[in-house]
Amino acid sequence: MGPRSPLPIHGRDDELDALGGMLVQARAGDGGALTIASGPGMGRTTLLAETVRRAGPDVLTLGTRGVRHEASVPFAGLHGLVRPLVRPFGRLPNLLSRLPAAQARTLTTALANGADPAEVGTALPAAVHALLAEAARAGPLLCWIDDVHWMDRVSLEALAFAARRMAADPIVMVFTVRDDPPVIAGRQPLDAIPRLAVGPLEEAASLRVLADLTGGPGVLDEGLAEELAELAGGCPRALVDLVAGLMPAQLSGDAPPPRELPGESTLRVYYRRRRRRLPPGARRLAMLVAAGERLELGTIARAATAEGIALGALEMARNAGLVRIEGNIAEPPSPLVRSCLYADAPLAERRSAHALLARVLDQDRHRHQRSLHRAALALEPDERLAGELAAAARTAGTFADSSRVWERAAELTTEPGLRSDRLLAAASDAWTAGRPRRARALLRRVRAYADTTERVGRADLLQGEIELADGLPATAVDLLMRAARQLRAADPEAAARALVNAGEAADMAGDHHSHVLAAEQAASLPAPRGAEHRLALAHLSGMGKTLQGRPREAAVRLDEVLRLADTVDDCAALIWASAAALAHGRHHRARALATLAVTGARQHGAAPLSPSALTMLARCEMALGRYPVAVAVAWEGACAARATGQRNREAELLATLALLAAFLGDTETCLQRLHEMGTVVGGRGLNRAAAYATWAHGFLALAEDSPADAAARLKRLTGGGTAHIIVRTVAIPHFVEAAVRCGRRRAAARAFTFYEHWVAGSSNPAGEALTERCRALLTEDENAAGAHFDEALRMFREGDSPHELARTELLYGQRLRRDRRPRDAREHLRTALELFEQVGAHRWAERARTELRAAGDTLTPDIADADLEALTAQQLRIARLVADGATNKEIASRLVISPRTVDHHLRNVFTRLGIRSRVELAKLVR
Repeated sequence: MGPRSPLPIHGRDDELDALGGMLVQARAGDGGALTIASGPGMGRTTLLAETVRRAGPDVLTLGTRGVRHEASVPFAGLHGLVRPLVRPFGRLPNLLSRLPAAQARTLTTALANGADPAEVGTALPAAVHALLAEAARAGPLLCWIDDVHWMDRVSLEALAFAARRMAADPIVMVFTVRDDPPVIAGRQPLDAIPRLAVGPLEEAASLRVLADLTGGPGVLDEGLAEELAELAGGCPRALVDLVAGLMPAQLSGDAPPPRELPGESTLRVYYRRRRRRLPPGARRLAMLVAAGERLELGTIARAATAEGIALGALEMARNAGLVRIEGNIAEPPSPLVRSCLYADAPLAERRSAHALLARVLDQDRHRHQRSLHRAALALEPDERLAGELAAAARTAGTFADSSRVWERAAELTTEPGLRSDRLLAAASDAWTAGRPRRARALLRRVRAYADTTERVGRADLLQGEIELADGLPATAVDLLMRAARQLRAADPEAAARALVNAGEAADMAGDHHSHVLAAEQAASLPAPRGAEHRLALAHLSGMGKTLQGRPREAAVRLDEVLRLADTVDDCAALIWASAAALAHGRHHRARALATLAVTGARQHGAAPLSPSALTMLARCEMALGRYPVAVAVAWEGACAARATGQRNREAELLATLALLAAFLGDTETCLQRLHEMGTVVGGRGLNRAAAYATWAHGFLALAEDSPADAAARLKRLTGGGTAHIIVRTVAIPHFVEAAVRCGRRRAAARAFTFYEHWVAGSSNPAGEALTERCRALLTEDENAAGAHFDEALRMFREGDSPHELARTELLYGQRLRRDRRPRDAREHLRTALELFEQVGAHRWAERARTELRAAGDTLTPDIADADLEALTAQQLRIARLVADGATNKEIASRLVISPRTVDHHLRNVFTRLGIRSRVELAKLVR
């Protein structure tokens, strides 16, 4: 019986695609081999089990596994795989009779009980290969070999020999091995076999695993699930063990989440055994690294000298997988390993390690770390030591470090209010370090000690800001509005910040009523003092009046924001000012302010603000029509949001990237980004991101020349209802275009009336240009249409918006051609084609070519001008293999990916190079 896979598999699509691709190859007559390598508990055997399950009845499956207690028994591993073939098995007869007599004798001898490797000699590998090849004559064969690191030497060498010779037979051989593969006679038998490294699961996949383990989504508290996912570090086995060890009080929230695996966990036992096998000196240094978490090698050298330990002991701990060394730093390989080592060490050993580190750490460079290690020795609250830690926290090198110091200071503090303040400082620094999960856990403790309205208000403010970036926007609105009420008397500036963020949360949710309420509440705050305070209130008031449809009053307040922006350097204030400038139609000013905000966030290490600043800059670049730049900025922002756990920000940036891809006519990328957006976060009420997604779908239909579909999609966005009002408004010109093209002129005119009124109330040059283009599309009069198109083109040229300029040229050319003026049309269509090619909008360029051909011009794609540098490294490898005549199946085998993945990359290659066939690609690459 093969390995079992009881639960659905998450986060391993690429690995399963690669394995499935090999099965497809085997059915086509081509074999291959693959080694799945990973650390303990990462799911090697689970992948193997799923591959066996997916093989189907047409594939004969054989398997064996290494067993630790049989590692010294010759031929033990081979028995499980080969023995079924030397007697009738399934649809196969006894295959020994089909082999040459010498090979049959070799196998018979090897499989006899107590066989001596000397009797077999060197003939066994060839005999095993011949036997498997004979079995494959009846159909595809899958051989799985699990836990190769425990396999006996002769079995492994024979199987590896066979695996290296499978290309001509319909045989797939899959090995699984730990990250440290076995070495035989100075070499690794699996070296020549392609290796598939299996790393930790991403957080989203870990959360889905937890949902499966606990009975479905929502059964496990979200905060607890996130804590478990962080502790497990993407290790599926750890997730299983953690769930199995949860106590009822932890499930109900009455006890803190676990900090280590249960004592009987298979993984914890694994690391415990590794630690115990080390000699005392190596065990001592491994414990030192676990206690210090991140130590310079110089510090370890001083500690080793003080204890009389040879430095070679550190290398032993490293070889055991308990210490990782990168450059000048030694640290545990993962938080999971660290927690196992620390939990299993006796109390006296832990205290001894902390005491040693407190002595040997450099007094000037590692002040906060020395304080932490001294604090680890304290067995009860100590106000003097707590004060020392608080002082050290203010000078710690990173926000993550200061958060840890503040937390320990709070634990040693006896006065509840002061403990609340120190826990809040720890939570704030954890959030600034990009650790929202840790910040939430600390905030839960803050409220237990907060003894004044102001302290509760500050906790609500921080909690609301975290919910805004990585939670439910509706919850963020409630928390932030409440925080503003609690802080209005004691700290009006903090209250103003709370209300601006409440407005942002409401805007994210499309809750315009709450946004206006936040603006009204801001108007009743005490008289503003600092410039940042005044800017916040003016911004909120201006945006509120915009949402109320009072553009002229909004313009007055937004102008005030832009005047105040010259007097502030706070990153958050610059983001608000940029948003105000963008809403006011001052796109270049908005970009300048957003650039300053991005620079400030980078310089000050403000992780929470970096994705917000990059989001703002991406929207500015998009508004200016600088789509390739906007894509780069938005992608940087999405990566920053992912790295700092800001899933709402990540979803919004992915929606922005989808819209940009739609603008460029890149269907595949657009749909991919929308899919990623859906998997990042769902059911949170991210109305603004959803509006961007709808806009992207609608514009994509325009790019694909499906105006009726585009109009139907954009109608859902621009027709009112619950759609986000600002996104709904700026998408109207595209609805007008789609509706006019499919004969819905009356609906287009109604939508345009609203847009025209909105543009008239703001100084928005891009909006004015789009207004002229809409008028050109809506008018029946040929001369009037030409005048409006000419004015729109003039405005777009002055505004430096190449994509909208190109699309206007295309629309004008289409109108002229349909008005039977092909010669005039060709001039505009050629300009459109040139501009589209310049900005990389290949699908739109193809639309322009089609129109040019319809207007009587003859064009052929100039593949000599295609830019290979536009391809990714993987795409270029695939392009070169295609040019050499390789099929998709052959490429998949060569690169250890699935044929479906090859096809995906190849379609992107064709799109990026503006070609349509393998023949054109071959000409270009050669």
